[in-house]
Amino acid sequence: MAIIAIPAETAAHETRVAATPETVKKYIASGNQVRVQRGAGEHASFTDAAFEAAGASIADDFAATTSKADIVLKVQPLNAEEMKQLQKDTVVASLNAPFSNPLLEDYAKQGLTTFAMEMIPRTSRAQSMDVLSSQANIGGYKAVLLALEHYQKFMPMLMTAAGTVQPAKVLVMGAGVAGLQAIATARRLGAMVEAFDVRAAAKEQVESLGARFVEVAQAEDAEDAGGYAKEMSDEYKQKQAELIAKHVAGADIVITTALIPGRPAPVLITAEMVATMKQGAVIVDMAVEAGGNCPLSEKDAVWIKDGVTLVGVSNIPALLATDASALYAKNMLNFMALMLDKETGAININREDDIIEGAILSMNGEFLKADLLAGRV
Repeated sequence: MAIIAIPAETAAHETRVAATPETVKKYIASGNQVRVQRGAGEHASFTDAAFEAAGASIADDFAATTSKADIVLKVQPLNAEEMKQLQKDTVVASLNAPFSNPLLEDYAKQGLTTFAMEMIPRTSRAQSMDVLSSQANIGGYKAVLLALEHYQKFMPMLMTAAGTVQPAKVLVMGAGVAGLQAIATARRLGAMVEAFDVRAAAKEQVESLGARFVEVAQAEDAEDAGGYAKEMSDEYKQKQAELIAKHVAGADIVITTALIPGRPAPVLITAEMVATMKQGAVIVDMAVEAGGNCPLSEKDAVWIKDGVTLVGVSNIPALLATDASALYAKNMLNFMALMLDKETGAININREDDIIEGAILSMNGEFLKADLLAGRV
């Protein structure tokens, strides 16, 4: 039997929780005990009473919640104070910001067994554990709604006795999970949508959603072996900038989603491009936490430059905390099933499993991903 602890999140702007009453029931049905910190699910509309009804016990603070816990499940990484309160060999699974978190080696020194949920391999077998996809899906949807909060016109065409309102022109930059959901949402709301992606393979998906694909003619492959966009040549970037400038100038709403793991977000919209945009246009920069696809974006701020509203919310999924938590918690449940015995709850960390090996950061006092530190910029 494992004792599983669900602490409250303390990071700024974080409203999600790593378990829900539904997943708590399943952990308990597999022979585990679950302890939830008081108020942990409050911002996501999961009450302490609901967790208790699911079989969890409620603890008053982080220390009481994690005392003698075998497993700690979180959304955001452990901070330094939290880390010091955990006993050696505690298993901790969370998002871990592996390319920027300065505490990764300290987790190992503390003797913790840590897993970075964002490093789970993006394979067919791991789809049900893919937190990046589940949260990006929510982020892409909400990004369109954020744009609408600041856009002072209708999204769809509207024909009235007083005249016809033309539909908004939306440009989505990056056709990964977030971008595709943004395209689908904008289309459902009646916008004319264009989408740009460096990966030619994204064209079919974009067009299947009713959007027009904007592409740069190229010979090189823009997708790495893991399915992510990779850094492109200077020649390509120049052609890309010229094409993007033209389409940005004609857009009413631009949503940028372009990220490269382990590197600053690529600059797609320059200050000069912003100056050419329509008065009242809106940019939602979903890459703002990694520096932004527009250098004018400010993290967790909304401001106006040259008549253009720049929206820089760094944790968009947390704005839809209930569903974001439900999906994250289910991803976590499926991941933990790889190492928890279904009958007894006993923990077995099998490093021959490619999913476990891909996500593990530290074990037995050893930091296992030295290449992460070497690759930091």
